[in-house]
Amino acid sequence: MTGRLKSRHKRLILLAGALAALGIATMLVLSAFRKNLVFFITPTQILSGDAPRDRAFRIGGMVRAGSLQRQADGVTVDFVVTDLAHSVKVHYRGILPDLFKEGKGVVAQGRLDAHREFVADQVLAKHDENYMPPEAADALKKGAAVAANTGTGKERP
Repeated sequence: MTGRLKSRHKRLILLAGALAALGIATMLVLSAFRKNLVFFITPTQILSGDAPRDRAFRIGGMVRAGSLQRQADGVTVDFVVTDLAHSVKVHYRGILPDLFKEGKGVVAQGRLDAHREFVADQVLAKHDENYMPPEAADALKKGAAVAANTGTGKERP
């Protein structure tokens, strides 16, 4: 009888250890996921203070026509992303995608600097004439409605 209890006790301890290990692994995966989660934010949300200060996020909208400025080094660019209601200046050092154009949709990933300008680590252009992330399309529609109701949107160069 004591041998049978020892065997059952060992299995119970093994099962408890396996469940604890599984719980710890799940917590680590969820923690890593939260840290790497990238938010999609519009220029309107940035200017209203809704953008995260402590982590990277994505800004989406249209590249404002006439806003693209290339620096002398050939790889640093500044441009303005707008949701048709508000605009935010974006600074990027790198090679822009072939499909990047003024007046077209763009999503940039990076952080806000101390001057509330967006410093991008990555710039993504839309894939074809029909594609735009649903969040960006919704934001542009809302921005156009706000701009139509107020005349011109509050813009930040």
